[in-house]
Amino acid sequence: MLKLNELDKYCEGNRLEAKKAEGGLPNSIWETYSSFANTNGGVILLGVEELSDKSLKIAGLENPDRLIADFWNTVNNTKKVNINILTDKRVRVERVAGKSVIVIDIPRADRNFKPIYLNDNPFTGTYRRNGEGDYRCSKEMVSAMIRDNGVKTQDMLVLDKMLLDVFDYDSLRRYRNRMKVTRPGHVWEVLEDVEFLQKLGAVGIGEDGKRYPTAAGLLMFGFENEILREYPYYFLDYQEHFDPDIRFTDRITSSSGEWSGNLNDFFFKAYNKLIQNPKIKTPFKMADGLTRIDDTPVHKALREALANCLINADFYGERGLVIRNNLDGIIFENPGNFRVSIDEALSGGVSSPRNSVIMKMFSLLDIGERLGSGIPLIQRVCEEQGWAEPVFTEKIEKDRIILTIGLYCV
Repeated sequence: MLKLNELDKYCEGNRLEAKKAEGGLPNSIWETYSSFANTNGGVILLGVEELSDKSLKIAGLENPDRLIADFWNTVNNTKKVNINILTDKRVRVERVAGKSVIVIDIPRADRNFKPIYLNDNPFTGTYRRNGEGDYRCSKEMVSAMIRDNGVKTQDMLVLDKMLLDVFDYDSLRRYRNRMKVTRPGHVWEVLEDVEFLQKLGAVGIGEDGKRYPTAAGLLMFGFENEILREYPYYFLDYQEHFDPDIRFTDRITSSSGEWSGNLNDFFFKAYNKLIQNPKIKTPFKMADGLTRIDDTPVHKALREALANCLINADFYGERGLVIRNNLDGIIFENPGNFRVSIDEALSGGVSSPRNSVIMKMFSLLDIGERLGSGIPLIQRVCEEQGWAEPVFTEKIEKDRIILTIGLYCV
């Protein structure tokens, strides 16, 4: 919690903005309101001055009640701000050293409310926070927020301009064989492929009553060239760096033309490469003296990390998905940002997948956690191994999530 009596310890940054406000509400306050709401929240201090050395000093306000009244009048004016996400307790006056300061505590907006924008135009009035400044979002960033604010997830879209020949049925066969192992005797096992795809959510019914691929089905089982028709920036990239003298000791890309290029096949190709990292130990064990057990918590954590990367990717985003397998660590990077705050994601129990149908498809293979426990599992496994704590980074300016798992002891 911000302590105003220790203001000399703070400076402006991603979640703190100071404004002297000696002439009334500064116009820039609304850009900061938008940027904090669209990023990770933050606090605006009115009556606080930023000095030339970046330190903060309380200047005080002569008539804070009038400024608060002006603030509420404007934040509730939908022609200026599209949504007011504040409650009364988030705007208050505090007295410090005999001077009045207004504290405006802006939360991170729920994805269903984003974008928070100004002047009745989301494409010119949406801002995000980066360091000490507010910057106007690009059209692509705003479009990504709009895609995320619906009740339905992106991958539920029925693609009624495509036919069922977009699917690689050999890839589907591999999926069904794996499902037979994880779900023996499942009631869908006897279904024909198209009926199975419909039950899975890979095929939907269009407005004309006919069957079409869904976005999830296209991504999971489609041919790469067909996927590119809907997702022009789609690109999956596994990179292996085990020798410093060689740029790539191995590489798998969706555009190679040597395989389907879809998510289903990429997951297993990339996972089978990840576990070849020399730092990943596979102990030799036998169950009942007959069946070899070579699965460990580390293997499960890697499956969770890889599945989360695919499940939470925004495939409409301009930059592709990249997995880097290095001797000292593994990096998972996907387009899109967190749909909940990083703190909520790390604490577990909160699940807001960008692609819920794809998550269901993986869960039928016992891959991916439904209750938001995947990230805590990864953290726990790293702790048990004595490895560095996994690092989650959200690059707001590029709309990317990066997970780094260090394969070294600390």
